[in-house]
Amino acid sequence: MTPHAVLAPEEPVLSSRPRLWTGRVLSTLPVLMLLLSAAMKLTRSPQVVGTFVGKLGYPEPMLPVLALLELACVALYVIPRTATLGAVLLTGYLGGAIATHVRVGDAFVVPLALGLLVWAGLYLRDPRLGRLLPLRAPLTVTGAPGAPGTGGE
Repeated sequence: MTPHAVLAPEEPVLSSRPRLWTGRVLSTLPVLMLLLSAAMKLTRSPQVVGTFVGKLGYPEPMLPVLALLELACVALYVIPRTATLGAVLLTGYLGGAIATHVRVGDAFVVPLALGLLVWAGLYLRDPRLGRLLPLRAPLTVTGAPGAPGTGGE
C-alpha cells in the first residue's frame, strides 16, 4: 500500500510529499534530543548524576532505567507502525519531565517544546491523525441533499 492510498479523495496528493518531509524533519528534532538525553544518563557522568540526584531528587540507580525508558519510547515513535503509541508514551514521559521541573522551580520549556514537536511531526507525517484530529472543520455545502440542517440527513 502506498502512502497515497490512505489519503482522503479531497486531499491533494501534491501536498503529501512536502508535508511528509516536514513531519519527518520536525520528528527528528525531539528524537535526537531524547537520544542525547538517554546517552547522557547512560554515561553517568558526575555532572549528570549531580543534576539528577542533587537538583532533581532522583536516586542514582534510576538513571539507566529512565534512559532505557526514553530509548524504548523513541524506538516506538520512529517505527511508522507504532509511531502513535510512541507519541503517547513520549507524551507521558515528557509530562513527567515537566512535572519534575515544575517541582524544583526550573523552566520546563524544553520538555514542553519536545512534546509539541513530537505531535506536530506525527500529525504531518501520518494523514490518519489529521483525519482523526482535524485542525479545521470540513467544508459543507448548505442546501445539498444530505447536508446537516437540510432535512435530508
